[in-house]
Formats: sequence, structure tokens, C-alpha cells
Amino acid sequence: MALLSGGQSDFFGLDIGTIGLRAVQLRGTGQLKSLAHYGEVALDPVVASGGSITDKHRFSQLLTELVKKAGISTKNVAVNIPSQRVFTTIIDIPKMDPAELEKTIRYQADSFIPMPLNKSKIDWQLIGDSPTGADKSEVLLSSVANDFVEARLELVEAGGLNVIAMEADNMALARSVVAPESLSPQLILDIGSITSDLVIVKDSMPNLVRSVPIGSQNIVRLASQLLGVDMVQAQQFVYKFGLSRDKLEGKVYNAIIGVIDSLMVEIEKSIKFFAGRHPGAKLDRIIVTGGASTLPELPLYIANKFAVNVEIGNAWRNVSVPDTAQNEVLAVSSHFAVAVGLAERTSS
Repeated sequence: MALLSGGQSDFFGLDIGTIGLRAVQLRGTGQLKSLAHYGEVALDPVVASGGSITDKHRFSQLLTELVKKAGISTKNVAVNIPSQRVFTTIIDIPKMDPAELEKTIRYQADSFIPMPLNKSKIDWQLIGDSPTGADKSEVLLSSVANDFVEARLELVEAGGLNVIAMEADNMALARSVVAPESLSPQLILDIGSITSDLVIVKDSMPNLVRSVPIGSQNIVRLASQLLGVDMVQAQQFVYKFGLSRDKLEGKVYNAIIGVIDSLMVEIEKSIKFFAGRHPGAKLDRIIVTGGASTLPELPLYIANKFAVNVEIGNAWRNVSVPDTAQNEVLAVSSHFAVAVGLAERTSS
């Protein structure tokens, strides 16, 4: 599912994040592709602020630097769209043949998305039979503002690249951190700098997609305020002690638990919504990724909260990585889930 897609088979995935650029190029066909090239460069606040690029010239320089540094061998690229920029909903429509389904969705889309059709790019993906009735199909519908798509295209093409696809972060995540053969429902929690993505995957298809305005910056900022330290020291405390109650007399835990529990509330809402639509489906596990996934004792806290298995997401789980690079790529796995998912796209 892509909000903009072409047909090139030779391309790399580019994740334009809040604090960095990440690129991944894979080689081969089939479900298990081989890692060819990867790399990342930092985006400082002068270049990017609040998820927007403020210095386009410097961005182009960094993008060129990244491609060269990583050894990327193609100009074709699949680029991410931040999940908070994408409106996503699930709709139920009567069953019909693919051609009629396409026409019906295009005709009815205006009643489901918040922006006028002439100002939006839309895409949809057939999930399967609707749980609301045997005569209906369940469809995942997404839309994004034309203005944002055009601005991102211009930004990347100014760096000398050819954009062949654009896809929401959460869709790329679902592709990279879930095993293709997994059928049981799994919830992906990707904790970014500004927002967190929640995706429930069932039968290898996204069945729920959400973005919530809670990220690692909220956690660190609250720690800074309540501990009376600057942001740099607060970040050190947060990533060293996390949710350990017995470290620093539990001061870090007490400082950040409010934000963490706000995120738990959003997870609970997502699980309840999914369970309401799929009463017989039981969540198999929660996969945590993103920079804050490395917070000490966070996975254990989530596991105890929801009585479900929790694992740290491995962005490279569906990629063949040379033995000599295993430790190196695993060390940065939490940063590369979106870029890998983009690179794992089929060419169509």
C-alpha cells in the first residue's frame, strides 16, 4: 500500500526522521532479501524542527552525504511519510469484484477522509472479510494532503533522486518487524521522537493503524522538569535508568511514569478497539521499536500491564545480513525499522 507508487525494481528505502536520515538498500527477490547498503546521518535542529525541514539546501547536502556514505548504488528511492501526516481509517463495504471495488472506494472516499479529494492523495488496501458481516469486505483507507506529498517530492528530488514510491511509516513498520508467516494478531509500538505509531497486524495485514502525540521527547522533557536537570542530562538519566524503581531512589521512574502511562492508555484503547471488531482474536504479542524501546524495564512494564509477551523489534528479522555485520546492524536496529520496511517493498 503506497500513497504514491511507480514500477522500478532497483531502489532503496529512505526514512526522513525527526532527528536523522536513514537509508537501506537490499538485494535479491522473494521474502528474504540480502542487505546491500545502509547508513544514517543526523539532522540537527537548524535543518529540521518539529518534524519539518527548515533548511532545504543543507538537507540536500546531508542527503547526498548519506547516499555516498552508505554506498547506495541507485537513484531510485522509496520515501516515508510521517504517520501523523496520514489519515487512516478502516471501512466496511459490500463485497464486489476488484474493478467495482476500486470504483466504489474512489466514489465514496470523500465521505470518509477529512480533506476534499482534490486536495488529497488516497490509497486503499483490502484486508479481507469484514468481521461485521459475511457479505462485506474490510478495507484500510489512507489519505495525505497533496501539498505535503508535493513538498516531500521536491525536497528529495532536489537531492538528485527519483522518487518511485511514498509510504506511511506505520505501513513500512508492519513489513519489517513482523515475520511474513505470522498469522496471530501482533501490536507494533514504535516510539519516535515526537509521536508513537501503533499498528495491529493480523494474518500479515494491518488491521489497525494509529499515531499518537507521545514520543521520547515528552519523556525526556518531563524528566528534565521534574528532576531539575538540563535536557542532555535528563536524556542520560532516562536511557540509563528507565523504569528501574531501585535506581536513584526511583526518581527517574517517578518522573517519567506519567508519560509512560499515557502511552499505555493509548495501547489499551487500540487493543479494545481491535477486540471489539474481532471478538475471537487474541493478541499474541507486542513488538516495541523506536529509540525509546531501549529504556530499561520498559518491555517488562508493558508485559505486566497487558499480560502479553513483549519483544524488542528487530528491523532486520526478514533480511539476510552477513555474519561479519550482525552485531553492527543489531546495535542500530531500533532506528532502522521504517527504512528497512521501505526497502522491502515489492516493486509494483
